Amino acid sequence: MREETVSHDITVVGGGLAGVCAAVAAARLGRTVALVGNRPVLGGNSSSEVRVWVCGATGHGKNHHAREGGIMGELLVENQYRNPLGNPYLWDTTVLDAVRAEPGISLYLNTDVRLVDAGESGISSVTGWMMGSERLITFESPLFLDCTGDGLVGHLAGARYRIGREGRAEYGEPWAPDEPDDITLGSTLLFYTKDAGEPVRYVPPSFAKDITTTSIPERRIIKAGDNGCAYWWIEFGGELDTVHDNDRIRDELWSVVYGIWDYIKNSGKFDADTMTLEWVGALPGKREYRRLLGDYVLTQHDVLGQTPFDDRVAFGGWSIDLHPPQGMYATEAGAKQRYADGIYHIPYRSLYSVNVPNLLMAGRNISASHVAFGSTRVMATCATIGQAAGTAAALCAERGTRPRDLPAADLQRTLLREDASVVGLPLDDPADLAGAATASASSTLTRLVVDVPAGLWPLDADAGLVLPADPALGGVRLLADAAGDTTLTVELHDPVLGQNYVPRELVTTSAIPLPAGEKQWVDLRLDWRPETPRNAFLVIKANPLVGLHVADQPAPGVLCFTKVPLRPQDESPQPLREWADTGLLRRTFCLETGATQAFAPDKALDGYQRPYAGPHMWVSGTLPATLHLEWPGPVTIARIEVIADDDVNEDLINLHHHRTPFEVLPTLVRDYRVEVRRGGAWHPVAETRENRRRRNVHVLGEPVPADALRIVVEATNGAPSAHVVAVRAYPPEYGPRGGRTGGER
Repeated sequence: MREETVSHDITVVGGGLAGVCAAVAAARLGRTVALVGNRPVLGGNSSSEVRVWVCGATGHGKNHHAREGGIMGELLVENQYRNPLGNPYLWDTTVLDAVRAEPGISLYLNTDVRLVDAGESGISSVTGWMMGSERLITFESPLFLDCTGDGLVGHLAGARYRIGREGRAEYGEPWAPDEPDDITLGSTLLFYTKDAGEPVRYVPPSFAKDITTTSIPERRIIKAGDNGCAYWWIEFGGELDTVHDNDRIRDELWSVVYGIWDYIKNSGKFDADTMTLEWVGALPGKREYRRLLGDYVLTQHDVLGQTPFDDRVAFGGWSIDLHPPQGMYATEAGAKQRYADGIYHIPYRSLYSVNVPNLLMAGRNISASHVAFGSTRVMATCATIGQAAGTAAALCAERGTRPRDLPAADLQRTLLREDASVVGLPLDDPADLAGAATASASSTLTRLVVDVPAGLWPLDADAGLVLPADPALGGVRLLADAAGDTTLTVELHDPVLGQNYVPRELVTTSAIPLPAGEKQWVDLRLDWRPETPRNAFLVIKANPLVGLHVADQPAPGVLCFTKVPLRPQDESPQPLREWADTGLLRRTFCLETGATQAFAPDKALDGYQRPYAGPHMWVSGTLPATLHLEWPGPVTIARIEVIADDDVNEDLINLHHHRTPFEVLPTLVRDYRVEVRRGGAWHPVAETRENRRRRNVHVLGEPVPADALRIVVEATNGAPSAHVVAVRAYPPEYGPRGGRTGGER
């Protein structure tokens, strides 16, 4: 056995997506990081060992403009290019490459941390055994992150934590049980199948369960061609201890997996003669164990009420998703879900320990009630929390301060600088020279026109249409057919919150006489000038005589919906479920609007990095196109950032749950060059070709004086216009910093 001691600025324990994003975030800010994981691959439950698909705030498309940004967003966009078929092993390599790209990270795989040295001043070291290498390694750091999921480091350090469900009286949560208990969500094993092209015999092992003796065939959906994520409901252990009974839980899950396959292959009820098992998991994917307590405990009220925390540093949007304690043997549905009206915020105070002064946590073990955890536990949300916690650790290490003493405003500014998503907050960055510039463009989209119909959408149910009201909404027309003389009724609603895309407050109603006829442009007679730019939600009421023409193209800033009934088991009202884009994704009702400033050049300088009460990006009228920044006097530029539009409304996935039809997001600028003006002449300083990333950082070889800068977009990856979310310019003292991008480093 070899004994070693290593020292880093920060030690991150846990190699899941929360730990990966925490380590990458801290390393990009110049810190040295030990990333310690007890598995041979990174990715945690998303890895090829477990193969749970990465869910997040999009709720598989229910939430809009909600896909995670920052490091998690980079991983999803890169995986979309490298791995469009959702191969689990290629996902492993995408995650590993992101870690290996950061020279500040020292990676320790197969290293199981089991000892923690801690006292009143916090943790001084943790010690892990590196399996296969017979190395006993002690990790020393001033700061530690528990990204283990199970909260093991916090537990060994004496951190306060909770396991199980709080009673309803503690936080007044409607979904909490009457009395507290130790019930948790269970663990899952998944399996993959394939068609072998010839008959394949299946002899079940002795431990395979006869599932016909259980309620599973009656209560759960079983199909011969399904595998992987379709069987998320193979869950067990909610009434056991998901850590200490892990092997017992695994054995029970194995018995059911092989029993389900026996039922599919040998019951005669399925067409599965040529099907065979390709892969069966051996490592249970855990959902829940310890939740480490911070200065604030996130609750059901915060998730559903979308509490606008002053110290918000991450966001979620998955439903509160709680499963019955009996898991796969339960007689009720496999999940009980409730969505907020849009994304919700996660406060910094939930990411550091209430009593261990140098411990931060990220992932499913953050400070949340059991009910709120039902939403925060999904991996893309855990990853955004990881970036926030890793960034906080980096700032604390740089300043020699404790996590509790770090000003939230400093953390928020740094996160936004690094292109993480803090929803509803603009970047106010004194170092960014672009904040003092004036923006103009060669062309700008000033009016929305979609007039090439590809089909008719019958108004059998209410239709929804979201448009930007910036500074006003007016002149809206729709292309419609009417089978007879009728009246078309349209309501205009205010979604109220900038991150919401559901109707909340009725502003006005318009009733338009509509004569019989085809392809009529109908003036909706709506005018709205809110105090600040907003999303306008139009409800076109159902009318069996009317159909709306729809185009097979998206339009920037526009969303289209149809109203669908809730399932019998769903709580009502739940507008996020009721307004769906089924059949309308990447399509637009044929429309025309009046003038809008929603896509003006100065939107690329307003500090917002994702849609919020409007699109917040410059969109050109034509291609090629130029975005021009001009200063009142000379400045010296050492670094330029171009933030492209990666269309956060697209629900990307890492594995095979669904497939998005393009490998590079069409809205991303592809070919562009950066030029600066000095002495009245333009000089090229950077160029990007075949871009497939959102954030491109150009660190100039030598700082350059300039009084103007322009981004010349020659081509996109498919969109008819250039979309630029932000342009930043930094002086020499800030030039070298930044993350992995498609441009120079």
